[in-house]
Amino acid sequence: MKSELVSLVIPLYNEEQSVHELMRRIHESLTGHVTFEYIFVDDGSTDGSFKKLLEEKRRVKEPMTIVRFRKNSGKSMALAEGFSIVKGDVVVTLDADLQDDPAEIPHLLHVLEQGYDLVVGWKKKRHDEHDRIILSRIFNGIVSKIFHLKLHDMNCGLKVMRRQVVEEIDVYGELHRFIPVLAHAKGFRVTEISVLHHPRKYGTSKFGMERIIRAPFDLLSTMFLTNFRTRPLQMFGPIGTSFIGIGSMILMYLTVLHFFGESIGRRPLLLFGILLILFGVQLFSTGLVGELVTKMNIRKEKRPVEEVIS
Repeated sequence: MKSELVSLVIPLYNEEQSVHELMRRIHESLTGHVTFEYIFVDDGSTDGSFKKLLEEKRRVKEPMTIVRFRKNSGKSMALAEGFSIVKGDVVVTLDADLQDDPAEIPHLLHVLEQGYDLVVGWKKKRHDEHDRIILSRIFNGIVSKIFHLKLHDMNCGLKVMRRQVVEEIDVYGELHRFIPVLAHAKGFRVTEISVLHHPRKYGTSKFGMERIIRAPFDLLSTMFLTNFRTRPLQMFGPIGTSFIGIGSMILMYLTVLHFFGESIGRRPLLLFGILLILFGVQLFSTGLVGELVTKMNIRKEKRPVEEVIS
């Protein structure tokens, strides 16, 4: 691993007080063990974070790239931008709030060398608010069961992965929380190890109620992307067919009643049956259109080829 370049991708938002200490800890933890580069993505900070990064860039000897967003765009976009410019064969992500311990990076790198493609940190003893810890456990339990990936901490900011992983997964919206799931769905080998977690020393947490509200929708997006992205008709087709079938049975029932002389024109069941059929046709058509779009773009997608021996 020492001969390989390690790219540290660090998104930050209003972490002016943490920057110097973070870089000092990284330097102490990695110097002499690996060759590394810094990639900081300033996600529209409104404090002096960017100025502090410029000062550190003039001070350090290692290569350092700073990307500055015009406005706060979210962690996923910051990571995606960092991933797009990495030069290393191995990519490390960590948060800039000093809760992730850079001293754990060599341990994760060691596990990566054992044949894994992505190693996730597990904050076994977590120093966060009690309600946040409970919500995190619920989230991780649900995600683990749905995607059959046994991890205790999907969204730990400290991760180590091979460059091929970041080249093959797309991170946008809030999908940074599902990076292990997206990698697992691509056939990459994913594992976790317990890491130290520190209480927040400076600033305030960026965790808010809006993340809880968005979580179910992000989960649905991930389910679609991992299970049905290349076969949308298999998702929309059965649902649409079911609606069409139920609507057709309702209309057949009403038709029989009509022949027996009963009035069906003002029955709500008639409108309900028609709506079910229309909605079912629409869903089935959506699946067909999705198949056409997938067919046009599938050649651009990278295949999960690990090696070719001839």
